Amino acid sequence: MTSPQTPGVLPVGTEELDQLVRGEHGHPHSVLGAHPHDGAVTVRVLRPLASSVVVTGSFGATELAHEHEGVWAGVLPVADVPDYRLLVAYDGAPVESDDPYRFLPTLGEMDLHLINEGRHEQLWEVLGARVHHYETPGGGVVSGTSFAVWAPNARAVRLKADFNSWDGREHPMRQLGTSGVWELFVPGVGVGASYKYAVLGQDATWREKADPLAQWAEKPASTASRVFESTYEWGDAAWMHARAQERAVEEPMSIYEVHLASWKKNPDGTHWTWEQLADDLVGYVQELDFTHVELMPVMQHPFGGSWGYHVTGYFAPDARFGDPDGFRLLVDRLHQAGIGVILDWVPGHFATDEWALARFDGTPLYEDPNPQRGWHAEWGSYIFNFGRHEVRNFLFANAVYWCEQFHADGLRVDGVASMLYLDYARKEGEWTPNKYGGHQNLEAVQFLQEMNAVVYRRVPGVVTIAEESTSWPGVTRPTNSDGLGFGFKWNMGWMHDSLDYLAHEPVHRAHHHGAMTFSLVYAWSENYVLPISHDEVVHGKGSLLRKMPGDRWQQLATLRAYLAFMWAHPGKQLLFMGCELGQESEWAEARELDWWLLDHPEHRGVHDLVRDLNGVYRASPALWGLDHSPEGFEWIDANDAGRNVFSFVRRSSGEPDLVCVANFAAVPHHGYRLGLPALGAWREVLNSDASAYTGSGVGNLGEITAVEGGAGSMPAHADISVPPLGTVWFRAAR
Repeated sequence: MTSPQTPGVLPVGTEELDQLVRGEHGHPHSVLGAHPHDGAVTVRVLRPLASSVVVTGSFGATELAHEHEGVWAGVLPVADVPDYRLLVAYDGAPVESDDPYRFLPTLGEMDLHLINEGRHEQLWEVLGARVHHYETPGGGVVSGTSFAVWAPNARAVRLKADFNSWDGREHPMRQLGTSGVWELFVPGVGVGASYKYAVLGQDATWREKADPLAQWAEKPASTASRVFESTYEWGDAAWMHARAQERAVEEPMSIYEVHLASWKKNPDGTHWTWEQLADDLVGYVQELDFTHVELMPVMQHPFGGSWGYHVTGYFAPDARFGDPDGFRLLVDRLHQAGIGVILDWVPGHFATDEWALARFDGTPLYEDPNPQRGWHAEWGSYIFNFGRHEVRNFLFANAVYWCEQFHADGLRVDGVASMLYLDYARKEGEWTPNKYGGHQNLEAVQFLQEMNAVVYRRVPGVVTIAEESTSWPGVTRPTNSDGLGFGFKWNMGWMHDSLDYLAHEPVHRAHHHGAMTFSLVYAWSENYVLPISHDEVVHGKGSLLRKMPGDRWQQLATLRAYLAFMWAHPGKQLLFMGCELGQESEWAEARELDWWLLDHPEHRGVHDLVRDLNGVYRASPALWGLDHSPEGFEWIDANDAGRNVFSFVRRSSGEPDLVCVANFAAVPHHGYRLGLPALGAWREVLNSDASAYTGSGVGNLGEITAVEGGAGSMPAHADISVPPLGTVWFRAAR
């Protein structure tokens, strides 16, 4: 009796093999890997530079024959596909490896459906590079990395990496149906591997691209993506639990804005690591008693001079500082110190680097194809195509990613005004109207509403903040009331008006008094943050200190008075790093802050004032409990232009009132008659001109008693002394 003859290799036509070798085969798994037929299994392998390929397993060893242009094939004498490995030699000893083409797709049908619908809220869990651990039927585990990328207009995609000597011919990816997703699981690849996608466009041009959903990247100027799997164990459970119960608008929020690359540097000018920042920045912010830090973009960007606002890696923390778990450490340490973390986020435009998102699959995929909507001439960057639901999905999933994976407490959304208006920074004839003929970008509005709705639903307690410089209605109105759905909006009007007022010599300020009171006309139309941000201390605008006129004493005194006025004004407050030092030089991202200024008493005094402002602010619900309501504010005197004085009361239900008196004249006002809300004792709790802030000792803080009037609910009066260029706070003794 003779044994059955082993069948020949499952045939594949030369034309299809040529297509595979050229990298143009959209379904390489249909040719490569193991395929059962006629009671045997054909294994086909693509190893262009190999000198021999052997398949090994429980069945023994089968040497493959070179079939065509680096394609090797042979037949295994088994009926079902076995667990097998490859022994591949390249002019030397053979090396064992696994076969990527024997594995099923790592994305399920529901994932692909949600991606097609633009509704996958955890996009980072299915796209990008994700470490996988598979249990095999024999009880073993196969570990590797699944690579998946959305490139719907590509003719083919290859994986180029350090593990294949940057020769993408060895790893063509498969297209998953009509989803536009290309996928490949590569066994044996783990954390730290560097890779790129080689994308073949419809124009027959190969383009090397970083992964849009990479969670780690090479340090610039290198541009490849890197595989990462977090092993970080968080220690901020108490913070996260408390955060979920809070409404930010009813809580204190005093924000220290930081550009991490220039806050401090190593002596050789290099960046600090996440660990160094966790050791030093946390303690400094805690010392100043800020409630939050706001970090200028920490997302991967190639050019440091962009400050992070020209992003190339939306899902990757900046590799200049270390790996992503290092950033988790920084956030964790801040939370454990009682400090919230707000991240600057840039969904309005992206960098033009050819290896990143730009024309990703050979077409304007992420950018709007209409150059009148897809190109930002003022910033030299591409604008996202908000009309494409997959692009909106990429962005709102990214917002969720930073809040869920890195425990961010909020996102400050950059350039919202540039997103809302089709004619933003464009002349007549340079913009395309919406379908109704207007200049509102309806698709961007839809995206912002969708992003806010998803983030607030998925991550209770977080806050989104809009940098919106126009009078667009309802920025902080809920989306179900046709608002944009933000938690807060930057009050750019207050910032410009107040700084313009202070730019005048004190003797001339009486003619501009309304600039300081106008913000109270609209203070409750939105939930506001009062920003003194990086934009106000750069590009020739001078430092905050140098915006103040007069001699050195006047500049420092006006700065202190202004900060105390700002902290008492309705709205949360944001101060850019260096302002708390009375920094004299303009901010420059290439060098660190002038920390030596703290050796000078007058600059240490500004620092200490900011600390005390935050301390009294935290302890005074009147300054934040009703920020969102006119019930929390009342003018005492808004019209004392002749003396450049402003006085008002801040209130919160059931808590002591706080009175602020700000004098922006260069002379003191002795015997200044202050109308107090009710008869009783008042404690002076802060005086920006107190000697403690000028280096000459302890300030003279004490009680005053209203001595006239005050019957029933009628106001009482007290005569007080208001220092020149000074702001004084009083708290009711009750």
